[in-house]
Amino acid sequence: MNLDCIVSDDMAEVVLSGDFIGYDDEGLKNAVYRRLSEAKIRKIKFSGALLRKWDSSLVVILYRIAQDAGVRKQELVYDRIPDNLQKLVRLALSVDRQPEKGVVRPRSFLENVGAWGIEIWRGIKKGLDFIGHTMSSVMRLLTSSAVMRRVDFLFALEDSSYKAVGIVSLVSFMVGLILAFVGAIQLKTFGAQIYVASLVAIGMTRIMGAIMVGIIMAGRTGASYAAAIGTMQVNEELDALQTMGISRFDFLVLPRIIALTITMPFLTMLADGMGIAGGAFVGITLLGISPEEYWKYSYDALDMTNFLVGIFHGFVYGWIIAVCGCYYGINAGRNADSVGLATTKAVVTGIVWMIVVTGILTMIFEVLGI
Repeated sequence: MNLDCIVSDDMAEVVLSGDFIGYDDEGLKNAVYRRLSEAKIRKIKFSGALLRKWDSSLVVILYRIAQDAGVRKQELVYDRIPDNLQKLVRLALSVDRQPEKGVVRPRSFLENVGAWGIEIWRGIKKGLDFIGHTMSSVMRLLTSSAVMRRVDFLFALEDSSYKAVGIVSLVSFMVGLILAFVGAIQLKTFGAQIYVASLVAIGMTRIMGAIMVGIIMAGRTGASYAAAIGTMQVNEELDALQTMGISRFDFLVLPRIIALTITMPFLTMLADGMGIAGGAFVGITLLGISPEEYWKYSYDALDMTNFLVGIFHGFVYGWIIAVCGCYYGINAGRNADSVGLATTKAVVTGIVWMIVVTGILTMIFEVLGI
């Protein structure tokens, strides 16, 4: 390969010969650039009669020469180099590398309020549409027409059942322990620390056990659902299911919702027992209550109504967490950042709706005297 520059009067000829494959002779290239920058040169002509093979390294050289010539108002003549090479150089020069930014008119307060309202309405509509499709999928399952694989259900059941026992047991034990500590501070004032057993038993079975399991499963399983389905969205697997005529709700959403809805009541019962055990640890070891007395007061405080209310809360929380996780997974974007955002939204939204539903159910139970 050879690169030469012949200067005569006010014209320079850049001679290209041989093969220009991976050309990297920086010294020769800089020498040519310097000669072409002489003030008396008004025209630059490229000569490629002896040019054979070439790649992008030659395009870079010609682009640099043409760019510098444009700054110095020098004329360029391309007619003696291959047509495809000419087109590449001209295309590189014609690209606007700094496009002008359009002027964005700031919106007024009323426009912002309207846009906010429209966005909320679209979100509500999308959420109701998702719930409608989910309920339709459940109905298809009841009529044995849903496209749900048994193995998918078993995998989801495994992930949300015994694999969560460890974290649920630990957290529930500590919550019962803390609840006993907090109750003992006030009850000791009246010499009624024995009622710590009743406090922990009622608190854990009626609401605290279900809430703690719900928060744990929202951060553990709900996030997992959103991440798994969101990753399938990125990999275009959801599009493949739609192309094959398979319902995404039957295939992906239904097994996860059923699995978590089934396991949440059982995990709630486990949390109740571990919370009572945590309270017993405080009452027996730190408050000086005998084991027999503690278990007697706990047993007397236990009520089937409170127990069933807690189980019902766990059932509802399981449905909420699964729906939120699957909803944000299916509606995730097509990049890694969108999957992370969907996971975060699934956890936050699941916990928020759990608290909202808890308030509503508490008011209903209070009115009904339950």
